[in-house]
Amino acid sequence: MNAHPMHPFLVRAAAAASGVAAAVPADQPLDAPTPCGEFDVRALINHWVLYTSHGLEHRARRTELPEELSSREFTADADWRAAYAAQLERAVAAWGEPTAWEGDVDLGGSPVPAVGIARMLILELVLHGWDVARAVGEQIAVDEELALLVGEIVEENAELYRQYAGFAEAVAVPDDASAWERALAASGRDPRWKA
Repeated sequence: MNAHPMHPFLVRAAAAASGVAAAVPADQPLDAPTPCGEFDVRALINHWVLYTSHGLEHRARRTELPEELSSREFTADADWRAAYAAQLERAVAAWGEPTAWEGDVDLGGSPVPAVGIARMLILELVLHGWDVARAVGEQIAVDEELALLVGEIVEENAELYRQYAGFAEAVAVPDDASAWERALAASGRDPRWKA
């Protein structure tokens, strides 16, 4: 079975996200602020877990996300970090099937090519992964090649995301900024943000 060439990037993005989740301190205040102004830590983690692990698998399988999941407070479970890592593994395995990359995925009544959906989910994994990491004083491990891909996907989708308040306006960065810092800044995130 030959996986899609984008699959290894999904694997790495999921590993980076799982690493962030594992680093969230057990005593982390869940009402603390995050780089996503509308979310505190609790809301951000719940959103991130829902869409980047459960949503990721359901998109691959072309199945509806159950209502029960949409209203679940994942952070209420003491073992949410391990549960997230396990669900990410299932989701990444579902995208390991070549058929997952074929055709379209329904996105709110609009058909979107599966590859485009997977690229957007890579963004969700690492951009919200960075948001969570920053909010709890940790780092996310994004290699140069993944950072360049994320920058490319951000540029492709920035105008659309800004229409729906998914991204803020781009942030200026120094000329010597890394590919990762540039990707963050292009998505409206300030790479220097601290809790």
